[in-house]
Amino acid sequence: MRYMKDNNNNKKLVDIYYYSKSMKKPSLFQIIIIVLSIPTTTGRTVGNLRVREGSPFKIAIFADLHFGEDTWTDWGPGQDVNSVNVMSAVLDAETPDFVVYLGDVVTANNIAIQNASLFWDKAISPTRDRGIPWATLFGNHDDASFVWPLDWLSSSGIPPLRCPAASDDDGCTFRGTTRVELIQEEIKSSNALSYSMISPKELWPSVSNYVLLVESSDHSKPPVALLYFLDSGGGSYPEVISNAQVEWFKTKSNTLNPYLRIPELIFWHIPSKAYKKVAPRLWITKPCVGSINKEKVVAQEAENGMMRVLENRSSVKAVFVGHNHGLDWCCPYKDKLWLCFARHTGYGGYGNWPRGSRILEISEMPFRIKTWIRMEDGSVHSEVNLTYD
Repeated sequence: MRYMKDNNNNKKLVDIYYYSKSMKKPSLFQIIIIVLSIPTTTGRTVGNLRVREGSPFKIAIFADLHFGEDTWTDWGPGQDVNSVNVMSAVLDAETPDFVVYLGDVVTANNIAIQNASLFWDKAISPTRDRGIPWATLFGNHDDASFVWPLDWLSSSGIPPLRCPAASDDDGCTFRGTTRVELIQEEIKSSNALSYSMISPKELWPSVSNYVLLVESSDHSKPPVALLYFLDSGGGSYPEVISNAQVEWFKTKSNTLNPYLRIPELIFWHIPSKAYKKVAPRLWITKPCVGSINKEKVVAQEAENGMMRVLENRSSVKAVFVGHNHGLDWCCPYKDKLWLCFARHTGYGGYGNWPRGSRILEISEMPFRIKTWIRMEDGSVHSEVNLTYD
């Protein structure tokens, strides 16, 4: 592992792989150089994540926060405060190296004016205030169209609305905040801690598709993991992973990890239909691990062969989703990879199950990926090793 400079004098991480062209002539090697730095589509420079020397790399997943519900009442803002408290408790107990916001950060269909970024920013604040880097992806509520409450059309009328600061008349026309606008505003106020990116335009309307590299603490060693983020749709367009996204993933993963030597973890919001195949029927029993199985899996409309691509890559260790608030289990899929739900983190959204966060821990020596649930009350449960021996 070393660094080199490209034609624009940018420093990039390069991995050099050697393989023998003939078992009979091991001296004949071809050097394949793969640029592992990840260019963004927002014109900014994003470095790679790195494991701290002597420590595992820990990720906290915050799923289904649903900020911004019923903001014209006392109940809605109170729920957001409760959600901040959950995240704060998890962050202080686990001190993660990185945070993943796994979609449905806000409930845009409940946000009356074009200020969803204000609530998005509140959701990010516990992580940013602690100086922890993060990445976000979209769920089905993050840019959903505003749904008029029926009581607004009754004699009580529309409650007072707070328009964005320095807005013109268009600020209160009930136009939502788009996916692209949400990420752009997030990056502006991130203090350089946001690793979120905007997809190439050929993948739109799917926006949150990108990959991050986790480097070893030792520059001479290969990367520890590749983290792939995919937009599973919903809200302003159907709940699908498109064929274009599948082809993007195939191209990107084959370029960055052609020999499947770097472990890969996948994050998106809405579970694929494969989750239905492994779902526990009633109680969660081995080989599945978890604590709540209170509803049926609500899957994507289509994923266009994405799971088939993943199961054929031995480097893919697990997929992590949210969406179902009453599920928090991990189950093996075809003895090749794990399919995991996060834990409902936010007080917004449906369900009264206790809140928490799924934690991932990646260890280098020996290599291992394990996960558990950290609850708001500080308890820990459902630990499982995601690394097949």
